[in-house]
Amino acid sequence: QVQLVESGGGSVQAGGSLRLSCAASGYTYNCMGWFRQAPGKEREGVAVIYTGGGTTYYADSVKGRFIISQDNAKNTVYLQLNSLKPEDTAMYYCAAKTKGGGRWSDAGNFGYWGQGIQVTVSS
Repeated sequence: QVQLVESGGGSVQAGGSLRLSCAASGYTYNCMGWFRQAPGKEREGVAVIYTGGGTTYYADSVKGRFIISQDNAKNTVYLQLNSLKPEDTAMYYCAAKTKGGGRWSDAGNFGYWGQGIQVTVSS
């Protein structure tokens, strides 16, 4: 059974840090990553990692602040969120896909999704 289980969200003040985890089971994924969706906005790609070679991509809005990493032994992907800003407030979703191709930030390319976890940053 394919399953992505997120953990680590919460509330933090601006400038603070959080670490999100996504534990995957049921399949070997080509790429895993994080998307987020704020109220009234479209879901946007935050960061992804290609599990084979470790190549990473980031949204411009989080470059230099967020770090995506993986632990292949645990089949888990992490997102370290540093220097958080109120505009980072959103529901964060873990996503995974088993095939390459397409833009990394296109949610439609990902076939597997977690349930979502809330990140709230107060000013």
